[in-house]
Amino acid sequence: MKYPKNYLEEIRLRLKVSQVVGKSVKLKRRGKEFIGLSPFTTEKTPSFTVSDEKGFYHCFSSGEHGNIFDFLIKTQSLKFGEAVRQLAAQAGMQPYRFTNFDVEKEKRYQIYRNILKDFCEYHHKFILENNSFSFDYLKKRGIGKQTITEFQIGFVPDNSDYYNNLIKKFSEEEISQTGLFYKNEKYKKFINRFHSRIIFPIRNIIGDVIAFGGRIIQDKKIAKYINSPETEFYKKGRHIFNLDKAKSVPNKDQEVIIVEGYMDVISIYSSGLRNVVSNSGTALTESQINLIWKFFSKPIICLDGDISGQKAALRIAENLLPHIKENNKIDFVALSKGMDPDDYVKQKGIEGFKDLLSNKLSIEEFIWRIYLNNLDRSDPFAATKFEKKFKNLCESIRDKTLKKYILENYLEKIRNLTPLQKNYRRKNFTSYRILNETKKISVAKEHLSKEEIKEYSILYIMYNYPRIIFPRVEIFEDIKFSSENLNKLKSELLFILANGSVDQKKMENFKSKYSNLINEINQNAVIKNIFLKKDENQQIELLNEILKELNEIKFSKKIESFEKKLIENFDEKSYSDLIELKKQINKE
Repeated sequence: MKYPKNYLEEIRLRLKVSQVVGKSVKLKRRGKEFIGLSPFTTEKTPSFTVSDEKGFYHCFSSGEHGNIFDFLIKTQSLKFGEAVRQLAAQAGMQPYRFTNFDVEKEKRYQIYRNILKDFCEYHHKFILENNSFSFDYLKKRGIGKQTITEFQIGFVPDNSDYYNNLIKKFSEEEISQTGLFYKNEKYKKFINRFHSRIIFPIRNIIGDVIAFGGRIIQDKKIAKYINSPETEFYKKGRHIFNLDKAKSVPNKDQEVIIVEGYMDVISIYSSGLRNVVSNSGTALTESQINLIWKFFSKPIICLDGDISGQKAALRIAENLLPHIKENNKIDFVALSKGMDPDDYVKQKGIEGFKDLLSNKLSIEEFIWRIYLNNLDRSDPFAATKFEKKFKNLCESIRDKTLKKYILENYLEKIRNLTPLQKNYRRKNFTSYRILNETKKISVAKEHLSKEEIKEYSILYIMYNYPRIIFPRVEIFEDIKFSSENLNKLKSELLFILANGSVDQKKMENFKSKYSNLINEINQNAVIKNIFLKKDENQQIELLNEILKELNEIKFSKKIESFEKKLIENFDEKSYSDLIELKKQINKE
């Protein structure tokens, strides 16, 4: 008997050709492809090529050519069935057994697939031809016709009678097994589960529709989002929304963004960033992350910025920490409170979202920061519990070498907490009062990083209080801000202030050129409320404190960068550089 086409296709999609071939042939990357010595002939110059993108290997010296099944058959003298079983195990799939049960299951799947395919096509056509309300709703959310068509988004009207269409082709039992309808016992009528909702088809890895997500678009006292119930062929914890599209996007960085909702995926995707998927609002499981790792080695988790979203992110981080490896990493991005990725893209644009992604945190650093924010450093029992927590977390990491260095990193951070507290205690009352004031600045603008808050405050002072800056111009020349725009603004402002007086004509041109950025700085630099109440000596003292804090933040970022490199690729020189950098901070 033949293996089902879907089964073979899923094995092929889960495994890259380079993964299979690389077990017996030493491969080197060359552009988009890999090269190596032929396993079919004896050669000294590599003529054997592998293309993951095209899904085949080719040997120029022998003329051999094929896919992953062909490779095992030809290099290990296996029969086709043996090759399938071996590759299925490698892909993390159950072996296919040619029993009556499996044959019947395959028949059930074909019926299931056809019902969902019909349901999807009918309601997609409905949104394009008959329902301007739902179409307009998506348009307002920035989703155009091209994206609606690409995702086959549909709409199920309140009075949907599509069940009557399906019952002409399929039995009541077959339709019931899809979960698309439920029976109203009072009226003995089947109700469309997704009535009054926009529907998003959920596809498996080979592109078949296996479930739906639905969003209500009118004010009704029902859940905003629902998913298909679990069925024989849809298990929420095993599928990833949009993975079928994202895996085909050329991606040299091996990154994929994991967001929470369907609209987040579609908004980001339609903005031009195609390597985005969703866990459909469920906790990200080991099965799901392993499936994602088959195609992307560096997933970035970007959940909603509300309390539930951040709790979910921490829960995911702790659950997935045991599974990270040298080539299987996980990073996290923290959104401002109340924002989701869709909101962020609309407010900041796709380039702003890419900037956000560039500030991603490794999984171990993300966990550290969450717990550190809630640590009462004055309580020795809390500190003890804190250390035990991280030891237990590290104990769960399966990669022993990685476990060692992550634990050492955590313990070093914990040891550094105590001297940091002592340094704060040595500050005099005036300095302590100023620190309290600058802390208010740090929490005032949640959509900015601590580094950006300090930078905006410094630029606000430079622009609005030039008399303080005139004698200190050389100090500001050496400061490197976190964005190119801020650095350009600073350089041009210093040029205007360099002669100890303000050239009004140059200043007017400067204001005109940077009006939007200056407005943003003035709005977000909450130091202005504190600065107005100070005399000049106090203003200078406050400025010096902000400069010092910015320097500490940049030092901390540098240390984090070193630590991340050490975790990814440990070497003695990097370790020595890190220790030296920490000594510099302790001296200060």
